[in-house]
Order: sequence, then C-alpha cells, then structure tokens
Amino acid sequence: MNRIKEVLEEKGIKQTWLAEKLNKSYNMINAYCQNRRQPSLEDLFKIAEILNTDVRQLIISTKNKQNEI
Repeated sequence: MNRIKEVLEEKGIKQTWLAEKLNKSYNMINAYCQNRRQPSLEDLFKIAEILNTDVRQLIISTKNKQNEI
C-alpha cells in the first residue's frame, strides 16, 4: 500500500499534475492513489523526486502488521 494520495493532498497537488510530470495517464495515477495498482520501484522513486519528498513518506509500513500475525 502507498500514501501517494495523502502526500498529494498534503502538498495541494492534483493527480493530473503528477500524471503530466511522470508522463503517465491520469487513470494510472488514480489507480496508484486508490491503491488498485502499485507503482514500480522506479516510478515510486520518480514520484518521490517530483514531490520533493523521501520515498519512505510514500509507503505504508507493514512492520506492525507482521507483528500482529
């Protein structure tokens, strides 16, 4: 799971703007934001660079979930 949608909202950035910067369709970015699809690691790092944020801010940790198992 990712936090792309939350980071975009925090920064006041539209999905269409990110789609243009990443050279992806709006539908693809929307799928990332809705967690229907996950970006490749390469795209995740590009998104972090475009948004001027640490890539770790775009990822939801699964560490706590593993402890629950």
